Amino acid sequence: MAAPKKGRRPAGGQSRPGRALALILIAMVALTGGMFWSGHTTPRLGIDLAGGTSITLKAKAEPGQESAVNETNMNTAVGIIERRVNGLGVSEAEVQTQGAENIIVNIPRGTNEKQAREQVGTTAQLYFRPVLAVTSGAPQPAPSATPSGKPSGSPKPSSSASSGATVGEKSATPTATASTQGRALTEALKAPSPTPTASSSSSAKPNATGTPKPDPATAALEQKFTALNCLDPKARAAAGQGVKPAEPTVACGEDAPGVWSKYLLGPAEVSGKDVDDAKGVFDQQRAMWIVTMDFTDGGSKKFQSITSKLSQQTDPQNRFAIVLDGDVVSAPSVRQTLSASAEISGSFNQQTAQDLGNILSYGALPLTFQTQSVDTVTAALGGDQLQAGLVAGAIGLALVIIYLVAYYRGLSLIAILSLGVSALLTYVIMALLGPAIGFALNLPAVCGAIVAIGITADSFIVYFERIRDELREGRTLRPAVERAWPRARRTILVSDFVSFLAAAVLFIVTVGKVQGFAFTLGLTTLLDIVVVFLFTKPVMTLLARTKFFGNGHAWSGLDPKRLGAKPPLRRTRRAHAPVDAKEA
Repeated sequence: MAAPKKGRRPAGGQSRPGRALALILIAMVALTGGMFWSGHTTPRLGIDLAGGTSITLKAKAEPGQESAVNETNMNTAVGIIERRVNGLGVSEAEVQTQGAENIIVNIPRGTNEKQAREQVGTTAQLYFRPVLAVTSGAPQPAPSATPSGKPSGSPKPSSSASSGATVGEKSATPTATASTQGRALTEALKAPSPTPTASSSSSAKPNATGTPKPDPATAALEQKFTALNCLDPKARAAAGQGVKPAEPTVACGEDAPGVWSKYLLGPAEVSGKDVDDAKGVFDQQRAMWIVTMDFTDGGSKKFQSITSKLSQQTDPQNRFAIVLDGDVVSAPSVRQTLSASAEISGSFNQQTAQDLGNILSYGALPLTFQTQSVDTVTAALGGDQLQAGLVAGAIGLALVIIYLVAYYRGLSLIAILSLGVSALLTYVIMALLGPAIGFALNLPAVCGAIVAIGITADSFIVYFERIRDELREGRTLRPAVERAWPRARRTILVSDFVSFLAAAVLFIVTVGKVQGFAFTLGLTTLLDIVVVFLFTKPVMTLLARTKFFGNGHAWSGLDPKRLGAKPPLRRTRRAHAPVDAKEA
């Protein structure tokens, strides 16, 4: 007789359940400890459960471009606004069109709700404009040159992060900002501009007598710049209205809370569509926050051209302003020619650097939007629906438990314990995913968790029925548990793979709340595999060694008589008749 091969477990051999149970116990303790350590002991709730803010935006086309308000541009704007809001860590924010020219933005109550509301309202196009002149925000009479040729006013440098930033080579300190308060605006307009226009290249024309005749456009722009009062919110909002990108304009920029500067800006050289990516990062070498920018191929050529011209100018005409919604969010100076990438350094902190990076990344909208309404959404309706959903889930769970107890009797204990472990893991992971990836629990996500109860129960039933089939064949419980596991394992994996695949496809092709349903369904499907492999199977192995289950008690659910088990297959010796000596 050939000896059995070493290292190979014979059919019906017992596994080692202690290792699997220790592993899942360690995981449960670690996840629960991490939940309490993070301070987030409850899952984040979506806008339908926790309330939040609903913002209505109305599209507004530029004069003469009314056809720009179309389905394509509206869908593009929806995608940009959604990325902008979620870039702040506000998950489950809903952005969708309503009618032909409205966009509804629903922001759930959360950590960055206020910041998200501010950036949602900032929905104009993003432009990079060269700075021609800059002075304090209050309206002042146009200064004139003194007889000695020196400025009549003294410069007032700014120390803001927006105006004191630099672009180009790395430096430990930001460039000081010089003001043109003491320079005549006409001289600023006459100075060589990196973007010469009809108004700036020939700001004065000689008349018949030989004396210069001011250009009407230049005179109007100079007057507008002088009279602009950046301390007035209405004046700031109206400063750049109706101005085309190819025209010079005036704008305001906030240097510090309540401290404003006004800018005379040239035509736009680069738009937000030319920015491929931007983000606020911490420079370890200089121990400071900076903003890095990467441009598209077309944007790189434009940016290289403008920075080549600006780097040859003196302050403030060596600076370009980043203009969003008519406001100057930053006006760094240029020290060298740049192309595909650049960095903005200055007195940034983490918040201001990340905000500017977020604006640069998602600031290019194809349309201008006006905020029509900002409403606070209560969670009363969602709370009622959640309560009804939880009641329905409790009823469904109770029916499942009643069925398990009535049909499987003692085996129902294993199923109930497994459901409890799965519920605990699901809750803890959802609580941790809130601060980690911004996951928010909404009503569809709750529905996905309720559906998962049936998926998890199916796995137990498959395994139990395989064990009972082995018992019907006449085997005892301990080998039946081990022989049933390979068949049940394949069936469970195939079933859960189909469920997970459906959840993944649903998550990819849908948006908004439906993604919450798909995400929860996929998560609970994966947890079902973990619980069945590391808890249900080991516990079943341990209980099979007890007298209650091993001897097939009537209430164990494994009684051979109730299952109609066949007699055990045993080898019997053939009886031989006595042989007579004579016959032999």
